[in-house]
Amino acid sequence: MDAAMESAAVGPHFSGLRLDSRRLSSSSLPSSPSAAAASSNADASASAATATAVANGFVSGEGSKQPFVIGVSGGTASGKTTVCDMIIQQLHDHRVVLVNQDSFYRGLTEEESDRVQDYNFDHPDAFDTDQLLECMGQLKSGQSVNIPIYDFKNHRRCSESFRKVNASDVIILEGILVFHDQRVRDLMDMKIFVDTDADIRLARRIRRDTVERGRDVISVLEQYGRFVKPAFDDFVLPSKKYADVIIPRGGDNHVAIDLIVQHIRTKLGQHDLCKIYPNVYVVHTTFQIRGMHTLIRDRDIATPDFVFYSDRLIRLVVEHGLGHLPFTEKQIVTPTGSTYMGVDFCKKLCGVSIVRSGESMENALRACCKGIKIGKILIHRVGDNGQQLIYHKLPLDIAERHVLLMDPVLGTGNSANQAIELLIRKGVPEERIMFLNLISAPEGVHCVCKRFPRLKIVTSEIETGLNEEYRVIPGLGEYGDRYFGTD
Repeated sequence: MDAAMESAAVGPHFSGLRLDSRRLSSSSLPSSPSAAAASSNADASASAATATAVANGFVSGEGSKQPFVIGVSGGTASGKTTVCDMIIQQLHDHRVVLVNQDSFYRGLTEEESDRVQDYNFDHPDAFDTDQLLECMGQLKSGQSVNIPIYDFKNHRRCSESFRKVNASDVIILEGILVFHDQRVRDLMDMKIFVDTDADIRLARRIRRDTVERGRDVISVLEQYGRFVKPAFDDFVLPSKKYADVIIPRGGDNHVAIDLIVQHIRTKLGQHDLCKIYPNVYVVHTTFQIRGMHTLIRDRDIATPDFVFYSDRLIRLVVEHGLGHLPFTEKQIVTPTGSTYMGVDFCKKLCGVSIVRSGESMENALRACCKGIKIGKILIHRVGDNGQQLIYHKLPLDIAERHVLLMDPVLGTGNSANQAIELLIRKGVPEERIMFLNLISAPEGVHCVCKRFPRLKIVTSEIETGLNEEYRVIPGLGEYGDRYFGTD
């Protein structure tokens, strides 16, 4: 074994470069369908420019929310894949995709294949980074992509086979050199370096390459001594300084992975508007919530089903809003005689619905708060700026209460502002008003929060925006008509 390592440390080798000092031509390198469609150098250049623009955030789907991109790097066999799998398992209620840098190895020419033992697969030039950037840019902009499949036994890509990857909430990019290129680093929202002892990594590499890739121990050791360890020292280890989080012991470090997952969940649940306005709260999204949104947004859904799933979502919004009300500590004795230190709910509370869509939220509020008083405000809408308050009936002591203002759709925010102004004129402090809705347009959130910065908004989803007719997009349509069956 020592002899193999010593002999591997000397002798000529190729640092992932073409043997003729040029990159492979398009005819000798299997490409993705998008690359294969390019029939000229001009087309290829345009495609590369587009990929760069997408990768840098200049091209994206209109109104689409950017996925959270995690980069995972580390030495060979450090446990990167294990860490990625553990993160994916814990983020089971989100769409997560894994992209391996190994999929973007350049296919070897026949001449290189004849001298494969002299080819450095651990050098940055061994990867097609431009194609990696193109695929990542498309994923970040909400498009599906075809990821190439690399055959490690033949050292070529499968020319007719690709792995289709769909747009997701979280994209994990894993590989030994994903931190090396600044263009790739700039795509990442979080960078994780998996740090594992060199002897453990070597043992894992021997086991993996002999069992999974059909190589013998001697060739694995020679490759490790000539290429893997020098590349780790020259490229991988220096990139460790770019990591936001370093995980010692890899997949065995459950505490570190749990903390990382908690941070990712926080970021996923935090819309960009929540960073601007700390009093805007969005209900944590799960597949159940997304599924119910899918149902109520479907224009062909029957009215009873629309009402049923709307009520479920409204109940979640109300419960979430109640969690942001003040409480007092309370100690009680359980039936077992034990002492339990709990909390007591806010007693001075009332609801106010903006007629008529807001009335659809009253049953959920009553189901959560027994005997709660509910007032009403009717605002006549004439165009975008022609709101006129024409009716209100509110509890006489409303100034002493916390108020849950209810309207399922926050559009321009003009009607909401008029209702909030009325509550303030009635003596309700701004910080005691909480606005509950199912969906919110960003324009409405800006309009309300800029005018009333101490008010809280609780919603289940923030929309793309308003169209030229001031309708929320993708939206729910005429919510009141759909809920009450008058459409």
